[in-house]
Amino acid sequence: MGKQEWYHVSSHGAVIYWIAAAPDCTTEEIAEALYLARRTVWGIIGDLRRADMLRVRKEGRRHHYTVNLNAPLRHPALKRFTLGAILGDIAAQAARRDGRRKQLTAARS
Repeated sequence: MGKQEWYHVSSHGAVIYWIAAAPDCTTEEIAEALYLARRTVWGIIGDLRRADMLRVRKEGRRHHYTVNLNAPLRHPALKRFTLGAILGDIAAQAARRDGRRKQLTAARS
C-alpha cells in the first residue's frame, strides 16, 4: 500500500489561500493549480462570497477577487479568529509582490 496523502485544508480553504496569494488569478488558473474543475471553483467562489469571505469585482470580462480578512472562520471552535489571522501574511506578501511588479512595469513605460 502506497503512502496516503492528505491536505491541511479543504477545497474551499485551498481556493481562498490561492486567491490571497494571487488576487489577480483567474478561475482557470485556480482550477489548474488545485486540480479542480472550473465549475467546482465557481461553486466554491459562490460559497465564499455568500459567507462574506470573498469579494468579487468584475471589470469587462475579468473578475478580480479580494479576500475579506475581517471575516470570521467558519468552524465553530475557530469563529473567534478571522481570516486575517491565517491569511494576513500571505495577502501582504502578494500585495508587496504586486506593488513591485507594478513599479517595474511603470519604470519600463
